[in-house]
Amino acid sequence: MRFLRLGLRKRRVQHDPALQQQLLQDVQQRFGTHLTTRYADQAAEIRELLDGDDGVLVAGEILREFAEGAHSSVVLQAADLGLVADRTNYRTLWKNAGKRLRSPLFGQPLHPYIQVSAAVTAVGAQARQTVRVTDPEPVLAHVFELLDLTVAGWQYGRVLVDVNGAELAAGLITTATVLRNEMGDPPPLPPPVREQMRSNASVDVLDPAISRFVGQWNPGKQMRESLLA
Repeated sequence: MRFLRLGLRKRRVQHDPALQQQLLQDVQQRFGTHLTTRYADQAAEIRELLDGDDGVLVAGEILREFAEGAHSSVVLQAADLGLVADRTNYRTLWKNAGKRLRSPLFGQPLHPYIQVSAAVTAVGAQARQTVRVTDPEPVLAHVFELLDLTVAGWQYGRVLVDVNGAELAAGLITTATVLRNEMGDPPPLPPPVREQMRSNASVDVLDPAISRFVGQWNPGKQMRESLLA
């Protein structure tokens, strides 16, 4: 397993690779859809495990693994459709593919609403540590990549928006915002985010527990208010 061992910008950070390996195994094996516990409750428990420098590194690894798996899925699907996947802008692909492109967020060993949601929260809540102990640019890139895949799937792939997905997307926006603020000189906002900011469309949000729509959410509005503040 590849973990970041970087002494970036200010000083070398000491951490424990063995502990990171154990944390990652716990997160992968102890949690998931095989449990009857609510996704949000599992994510909250994982978030507690990912506290501190080693937890931040594991959270970054979770995001990397998930983003790599999602990208591989998109590349294979795009090839079958005679299309090309641009990792920096999935929206263009999804506009062309529509509902022929399945969401790559599901069917992976890590679950987007459990392990990934917890990792997103851990990175955002510990943004200062994330910038200190890792190279934050790849972490931020994965956050934006997953946000792009989530929102584009709703808009062009007719992926159902439920409360778990909306909470994940909102968390990705929040984490991207605090990471950029801590970086000081962050990279430019990626094209799909800038495009989404120009949209004022809201999505209907379903609560699967009661099989009922419980409200609307405007992702472009939250991006403008958070990322341009």
